[in-house]
Amino acid sequence: MAVGQASFPDMPRIEGLRLGTARAGIKTADRRDLVVIEVPEGAAVAGSFTRNAFCAAPVTVAREHLAACTTRGQAPRYLVINTGNANAGTGETGLRDARATCSELARLAGVPENAVLPFSTGVIGETLPMERLLGGLPEALRSLDEEGAGWAAAGEGILTTDTRPKGASVTVPLGDETLTINGISKGSGMIRPNMATMLAFVATDAAIEPRVLETLLQESVARSFNCITVDGDTSTNDACMLISTGRGVAVADEERLAVFRNALQRVMTELAQAIVRDGEGATKFVSLQVEGAVTRREALDVAFTVAHSPLVKTALAASDANWGRILAAVGRAPLEGFDVSRVTIDLGDVRLVERGGRAAGYTEQAGSSVMARDEIAIRIDLGRGEEGATVWTTDLTREYVAINADYRS
Repeated sequence: MAVGQASFPDMPRIEGLRLGTARAGIKTADRRDLVVIEVPEGAAVAGSFTRNAFCAAPVTVAREHLAACTTRGQAPRYLVINTGNANAGTGETGLRDARATCSELARLAGVPENAVLPFSTGVIGETLPMERLLGGLPEALRSLDEEGAGWAAAGEGILTTDTRPKGASVTVPLGDETLTINGISKGSGMIRPNMATMLAFVATDAAIEPRVLETLLQESVARSFNCITVDGDTSTNDACMLISTGRGVAVADEERLAVFRNALQRVMTELAQAIVRDGEGATKFVSLQVEGAVTRREALDVAFTVAHSPLVKTALAASDANWGRILAAVGRAPLEGFDVSRVTIDLGDVRLVERGGRAAGYTEQAGSSVMARDEIAIRIDLGRGEEGATVWTTDLTREYVAINADYRS
């Protein structure tokens, strides 16, 4: 069940960027499962990838190819994404298949092999059906589209257990010109990004220097995709790519960078929250706001400790105001010198905890009323500093168990 999700937005064109899709039958017949993104010459591309030690073969190859392009002072020309198969846990065979995919697309498009970056998502441990995948590349290239419809088709083409495509777009005036940022993401389960999300592709027509683009990507990822969790599992395939086509307004001075940074954060946050709202089996969208921490890292540690508690998540699913589970999770967070008497915990506008125990004015009726909502805010003030952080998560339902128990069936 998707929680409060908006429909896929209308996407304006990003000049110079084209997207194409194909029905290659990689796992399921007659569905979009292969996407190609064409990047114009003179663009800049930045990437953020999973830190999972068992990173998928396409992650390894994408990193290598991106580094090779950077060394040449050029950007990759094509991104190719398949769904239905993660090409992870596949050893040398997986690496050969990822490279073969790049080689074939490069041959068809007339570019160097390392100008192609591969991405995959789906079941871990199975080799790619290469004949079907390679056979779908010509169709994806023929369908390349610079208009907004290409984004909608690509958003559909990267899904796995998601219930709907996820997209975000912002157009911002900048002097006499405008800048546009479009993005798509996918993800529903195996979500606790340790860099980005399962897959996200964001592009702008602004002209931004490559090193600045890299910094902007890492900053925005830290406060969007790295602040979401559905089940605490970091995927083997996570990747987030940011493309600047350079065909629009130049963004270089501090004033314009501030405008762009804010717009990018809006897009990244919307895409990240869309993943939580579409979390497998989710019926609640939960904001965990931690304040009064000594450092941002400390605030994140507390927030993720609560977000990953199965007892808290199942209480949320049942709309059970079992506030003791939240208190216990906060108490086991990895903090030094923790003074519980200074902590306050609020559920929506209801104070749960103060002075080391249940708040004097708390009633079960008030707590249950908040827990029955589809969207819930839990605020935790540690009373020990000035830093804070927000993490977005879901409840844990029987449907989540069913989806993942039947995933390979």
